This record gives sequence, C-alpha cells and structure tokens, in this order.
Amino acid sequence: MPTDWIMGLAGGALIGTAAAIFLLINGRIMGASGIIGGLIDGSGRHDWMERAALIAGLLIAPALAALAMGGAQTQLTDNWIVIIAAGLLVGVGTRLANGCTSGHGVCGISRLSLRGIVATAFYIGAGGLTVVVFKHVLGVI
Repeated sequence: MPTDWIMGLAGGALIGTAAAIFLLINGRIMGASGIIGGLIDGSGRHDWMERAALIAGLLIAPALAALAMGGAQTQLTDNWIVIIAAGLLVGVGTRLANGCTSGHGVCGISRLSLRGIVATAFYIGAGGLTVVVFKHVLGVI
C-alpha cells in the first residue's frame, strides 16, 4: 500500500500543530517568509535568536527525518538555472503577496482570513500554471 498520503497527512498535521503552538505562545502568525525576512532586513533584531532557531528547525527536522527513513526521494530537476530561478521567483512572490504558504495557507485559511484564502488561491493557481508551462509546454523541468 502506498504511504505517500500518510506522510503528507502527518507532515500537514505537524505543520498545523507547530503553527498553532507558535500563535498561542507568541501571539503571532508563523509565516516563514516573514520570519526569514525579519532576519534579512533587520526588522527582527529584537528576537533574532527565536527566528534563527525556527529556521534551523525547519532545515534540521526534515534532514533528520530523511536520515531516519533512509533518504528522501525527490523529482527535483538537475537544471541549476531552473532551480535558482524558481527560488528567486518564490522569494519575490512571497514579498509581493506579503506572505507564504505557512502564513497565508496554513495560518490564514485556518483563521478564515479572506486575504489568506485569496492569496492561497492565487499562488496555487500560479504554481499549477507554471508547472504546465515549464514542464508540458517548454519541457525544462
């Protein structure tokens, strides 16, 4: 029996739980792009250790999970230009949307925020359109 859906469900539950705990403890939304942005632009100087710890956890936890499960499977392209362009475009998009999947998608939708719902609909639609164009039309990924 395929376990992909179970891993997705467990990961989603963990992200939702972490976002709820972050909101309860800090009174703020756990938007990863805002947390990283505060480290980069200096607006988060007063709580930089908390921000750095969260980002470290976002990097270390999946690495440990992959190690424990014998590695991670991915369909990531080998084309570094596409990977770099995608990363830059995601960064620009999160700044334009004033948030990311954790802020708008997880926290915004769960709070029934119209702004979060609209932003999520737009970035999911843009992501789908991007895959269609770059994979099926251009064949780059």
